[in-house]
Amino acid sequence: MPSDRGMILTLDCPSTLGIVHAVSEVLLDHGCNIMELAQFNDPRAGHFFLRARADTTDGGSSTSAESSLDAVEASLRPVAERFGMNWTLRAADAKPRVLVMVSKFEHCLNDLLFRTRKGDLPIEIVAVVSNHPDHQRLVEWHGIPFFHIPVTRETKPQAEQELLDLVDRMSIDLVVLARYMQILSDSLATRMEGRVINIHHSFLPSFKGAKPYHQAYERGVKTVGATAHYVNSELDEGPIIAQRVVEVDHTHGPEDLVAAGRDTECKALSEAVRWHAEGRVILHGSKTVVLR
Repeated sequence: MPSDRGMILTLDCPSTLGIVHAVSEVLLDHGCNIMELAQFNDPRAGHFFLRARADTTDGGSSTSAESSLDAVEASLRPVAERFGMNWTLRAADAKPRVLVMVSKFEHCLNDLLFRTRKGDLPIEIVAVVSNHPDHQRLVEWHGIPFFHIPVTRETKPQAEQELLDLVDRMSIDLVVLARYMQILSDSLATRMEGRVINIHHSFLPSFKGAKPYHQAYERGVKTVGATAHYVNSELDEGPIIAQRVVEVDHTHGPEDLVAAGRDTECKALSEAVRWHAEGRVILHGSKTVVLR
């Protein structure tokens, strides 16, 4: 089990010699034991990516753990400046505060609620927002506040402002669109870049609009899949975090494809949320590097 005295460091920077040595030296100087280390050097982009989880060897009190984190952060600053790093350092047991958004389809919401309740996802779901009231009883049974924010073309700006007010008031770290069937505005997507994860079926752009699985059935598709990605101003084309696919054949009717699609959507979305929460995802331009 990871120690609650641990810390997670995630960084990326231009590729050069000595990065791992410099970071490891700081951690060693502060009595940190590296428990996990994943790195990737991209020769095409000339860029380096690293994630490390380290445990401290001090007495283990919360005060000493915070002091260790602050001390390591202070020592890392000049190293980060020297190498031009984008970096974050946080406590290993810190759970992102998550707001889930959903419309009519509840399978991804159910999956996230169950996995979080059982401790399988290292997150804290602090609120659920929907443009329909259908899932209020389910959400409140889990002891989570439910907010019904209807959206029409005329009220969309006010609805998005209400959402942003919630994000600020509840100190939300991550918004998860669990089959939320409304398009976020460019301004909202830009403001929350890297903090909103969406899920959709992987038939796009071939089968758009209503009943994509029925369209896929008519074309005799041989795979069903789902894509979880960060939201940006390009509709359904943000940096991909996780994808799942399952083979199907001529014996699968439209309802079978829908069922298979639900499973892939749940799995891809939960993986993306987990990797984000564990600090394994690094955004780099139009794609991500996932250090597992």
